[in-house]
Amino acid sequence: MKLRSSPPSPFGRKVKLAMAMLGLKDRIEIVEANTADPADSLRGQNPLGKIPALVLENGDVLYDSAVILEYLDFLAGGNKLFPAGEARFAVLRDQALADGIMDAALLRVYEKRFKQPGFRDPAWDAYQSEKVVRGLAYFEQNTPPEPASAKDVDAAGLTLACALGYLDLRFGDGWRRDHPGLVRWLAAFEVAVPAYADTRQPAALLPDDAAVELK
Repeated sequence: MKLRSSPPSPFGRKVKLAMAMLGLKDRIEIVEANTADPADSLRGQNPLGKIPALVLENGDVLYDSAVILEYLDFLAGGNKLFPAGEARFAVLRDQALADGIMDAALLRVYEKRFKQPGFRDPAWDAYQSEKVVRGLAYFEQNTPPEPASAKDVDAAGLTLACALGYLDLRFGDGWRRDHPGLVRWLAAFEVAVPAYADTRQPAALLPDDAAVELK
């Protein structure tokens, strides 16, 4: 199998973490993609031209990150990232919220990256920023239990860690001042899941036109 992704993508990082946590890393080759390049084969693999996309051994392609996580969980025997029964829906909900935080953060990045200063919309930026604020407030009040190992992490926690990591990467550590519970939880997550450090993208290595982060 092949994972089409790029180093700064939080959604790609989410899949890479799942691969490591589920013991599937050796079965999947990571092939870098450039969503801004019309010649990249990604657009033939995912009509939306977004990453991550997982190319299966039979040539079928799965996208987006939430679907790929479901598939990886299936390959690993099931009920690793997504619990069975009614508890599953809370995990799916919180995964969607953490995905939404990343979506909003990405839109803020793209507003500055693709628009000249005179064409940027401060109201639009504020609208996206408020989504992040509300999402973080929810997770501060509903922080997952601190994991002792990767086996204690579900899809929602994995996605939340990637969302917080992306805020660190693109916006600095400002979110940390008002969210001490999340700060403690993320510190425990980093210890429990060594792959989190392995998949971190140093800001110094980001390309200037890194338009390759969409899910």
